[in-house]
Amino acid sequence: MAIVHKLFSDEEEKKAYEKIDYQLIAIHSTLEDYRLAYYINQNLPINLQKGQCNIQISNKEGETQFTRFFFEDSKDIAWNLVQNQNDLFVPSQNSNQGLFAESNNKFSTKIYLIPEFKKVDYFLKIENGEVKIDVSKITNSIKKIKRVSTVYAVEVEKIKSKNNLIF
Repeated sequence: MAIVHKLFSDEEEKKAYEKIDYQLIAIHSTLEDYRLAYYINQNLPINLQKGQCNIQISNKEGETQFTRFFFEDSKDIAWNLVQNQNDLFVPSQNSNQGLFAESNNKFSTKIYLIPEFKKVDYFLKIENGEVKIDVSKITNSIKKIKRVSTVYAVEVEKIKSKNNLIF
């Protein structure tokens, strides 16, 4: 993998390069991912489908995958529904003796796509490019879904781990 360094002639060119062209909506819900995608499809004029490839994140504990539901509409707006938390099963170091010496214990730890938002269950990423999107209308539509407790827009500029949203 090559490392690319980009040189900018002025600050304006740098800002244009770093421009964020997507909206991010946080969703708190106890629904399974496929059920949430189904209900979002019912309340918005989109058709989210499970993606062929999941999003892989690796850190010091290990590597995990986050499910992704994807839809691209006729206006070239890409919709991504991604889970924010997933369990990683880590085998324990066996220091038992006697009766439980042969047991294989596994402990789970939570891995987050965006660690700054540990309470968020799902993110809806809307890549809109130049098209204007009414985020408040979308959040109000998602709020109507039963078993969705909270929905709100996230200021992407303030997220430290926004590289995890590049997919």
